[in-house]
Amino acid sequence: MRLPGRIGAAIEILDDIETRHRPAAEALKDWGVSHRFAGAGDRAAIGNLVFDALRKRLSAAQRGGADTPRAIVLATVVSEWGETPEGLKAAFADDRFAPGALTEAEMTALGRPEPLAAAADHVRADVPEWIAPMLAANFADEWIAEARALAMRPPLDLRVNTLKATREKVLAALKRHDPKPTFIARQGVRMAPGHRDARTPNLRGEPGYAKGWFEIQDEGSQIAADLVFARAGEQILDYCAGGGGKSLAFAAAMENRGQIYAFDRDRQRLTPIYERLRRAGARNVQVRPPDEASLQDLTGRMDRVVVDAPCSGSGAWRRRPDTKWRLTPEGLERRLVEQEEALSEAAGFVRPGGYLVYITCSVLPAENEGQIEAFLAEQPGFSLVSAGEVWQELFGFDKPRPWSADLNSLTLTPASTDTDGFFFAVMARSAPPDASADPSAPNDPNSTSSQS
Repeated sequence: MRLPGRIGAAIEILDDIETRHRPAAEALKDWGVSHRFAGAGDRAAIGNLVFDALRKRLSAAQRGGADTPRAIVLATVVSEWGETPEGLKAAFADDRFAPGALTEAEMTALGRPEPLAAAADHVRADVPEWIAPMLAANFADEWIAEARALAMRPPLDLRVNTLKATREKVLAALKRHDPKPTFIARQGVRMAPGHRDARTPNLRGEPGYAKGWFEIQDEGSQIAADLVFARAGEQILDYCAGGGGKSLAFAAAMENRGQIYAFDRDRQRLTPIYERLRRAGARNVQVRPPDEASLQDLTGRMDRVVVDAPCSGSGAWRRRPDTKWRLTPEGLERRLVEQEEALSEAAGFVRPGGYLVYITCSVLPAENEGQIEAFLAEQPGFSLVSAGEVWQELFGFDKPRPWSADLNSLTLTPASTDTDGFFFAVMARSAPPDASADPSAPNDPNSTSSQS
């Protein structure tokens, strides 16, 4: 397929997504099944165009002069893929798979020199209007720049599994993909995003992946796992483990010593963890299914309890841009309730002197600082610990800095740390009055003396 045919396919898929209110990945898959003549290169290019259009849907509609799939895709091809209205008009005239000739109105709209000059802030930011005040509350004058960074193509990041390989070994094995070490995460590898119709490498087909040398994991998620500061010999509960990405990172940091309990209330989300544990050689992870009383024996015993809470996913909008437009105030409210419940339930498993870690892949303050403030007001036995000091100990002072008002909680973003958006906070449970208050004790997250 040539570009006009790919544009026509992208318009068709975007229309399907909007009219049937379905996930982009599902619509793309169905299109591929019903258009088997399209090769892998065609499907990759069409997928890139659909996702580019979704990332900047509002500004593309402004550029294209209409809020329709056709206008949005045409504007995306001009603004993001470097085509010209004149070039598209000529190409469409010469291709029977083109989606119809460009009209004079489309030519005029696409040729405007500064189509966003008079656009509303949320249009320039490419976020739903009701979300804009939340981002402004979190990032002040930088909120539009932060939102626009969430609308860029993401890189492909890997975490090297140090139980089986080194970063140098993985870099060498993937040399033909031009991998680079991540700038912050200590065991990360990154492949830059491509342009236009560039295909993302299928690293799950690499021998190193089958051997468990690496896992696909955004650098922000790797950093959050590092900040948990899991250490050999500890007892850790990964309370919202999902597919197990952070449990795997903890196992490597602990060198398979100690015990990790992986739990999730959604049985289906846990399904991938078993194969991932086997491939990674992680032997100190015990999966606890969501059966009644499956965690009863862990009450008050855990050194660290990690709540990677269900959230809006706003920090991952550049990877799943369709979710940005499907999020509703009602949906966000449901997530807030789930987060409150998860924190409240998880707190009971922390031993006195232990730590409760709260993580989201969100950049919305109601899901982040708001939840921490509410939890601490209800749980006087917990206090906030400085995650900023841990950041400085682990990553030094020469790296990009996350957002933080007081060095306690941290917010990573594409604009600030060149990662997906993540929120991170640690709360310590007070020890009995006669317990040692020595800040250099082995369970102190600010001590790096025994970091593996």
